[in-house]
Amino acid sequence: MRYISAEAATGSHTDNKEPSSATTASSYPDQAQVLEMYRDKESVIGINYRGQKRELHGCVNDAKNVKKFLIKRFDYKAENIFMLTDDSSNPHHQPTRANIIDAMHWLVKDAKRHDSLVFHYSGHGGQTKDLDGDEVDGLDEVIFPVDYKWTGHIVDDEMHKIMVKHLPRGCRLTALFDSCHSGSALDLPYVYQTTGRERGHSEVTPSHWKEKYTDADVVSDANTLLKFNPAHCNKSQISWSGCMDSQTSADTWEAGAAVGAMSYAFMKSLTDKPQQSYQQLLGSIRSILKKHYSQKPQLSASHHIDTTREFIM
Repeated sequence: MRYISAEAATGSHTDNKEPSSATTASSYPDQAQVLEMYRDKESVIGINYRGQKRELHGCVNDAKNVKKFLIKRFDYKAENIFMLTDDSSNPHHQPTRANIIDAMHWLVKDAKRHDSLVFHYSGHGGQTKDLDGDEVDGLDEVIFPVDYKWTGHIVDDEMHKIMVKHLPRGCRLTALFDSCHSGSALDLPYVYQTTGRERGHSEVTPSHWKEKYTDADVVSDANTLLKFNPAHCNKSQISWSGCMDSQTSADTWEAGAAVGAMSYAFMKSLTDKPQQSYQQLLGSIRSILKKHYSQKPQLSASHHIDTTREFIM
């Protein structure tokens, strides 16, 4: 199980203006130029907590598998993927609290229109008392660095502030959390069902919706291989999580290897059927998992999205 009690662990849109007469078609970049303008960046984190009391087994494999998946399936560049795993001999690649925070800042640093960003975390997750009143259930979601016993956990409010709040318009962030209690790990106010409809309530309190909400529309009508359509690219944050806030997420074995159930199901679904809508993908992931696990993966967003559109990263 990927859960630790936080207290126990720590001890306590462009303007619609008409172009001027001087403006010509040559003023606008063609597709090749646009492709040169955007970047892919990914932060991938897997923590097994080797030698610690609540050691896991599949999280490092998750990180390495996700890295390979992004390169093979979505044509991401290996040099743009920053991976932290606790089997690394390089101290700068260890998933310490400081390095994870640095990886988050690195991911969004100099982010601009058309950039595609991915954040993947596989490891322990938990909950702690909400101190600012933004959680309906009174509990913040947290993730645990490899050195959490000495440096503490990382709260969802901090992750939202670093990776979501200041992203520029036209930039996409897709996050995948394979950890316990991760349903609202980025504090995104819109949560979706497999029917494509928004869930009846959000985990964000009404008084904090404006703070967590972004007015831009989701990237849509995109060719998966190009990752975006310049005519429809607005700021978007999409989060896939392994379970509801109240659930745990499984560390398991699939195809003879230790893996996280959510990471495995996400990659298996897109490998078996590369082109799916957001709605279809959510349903497929849940279908894969419900055969053996009770966890219920969640799809959330920083704004309303059309879940019948094709999923892109």
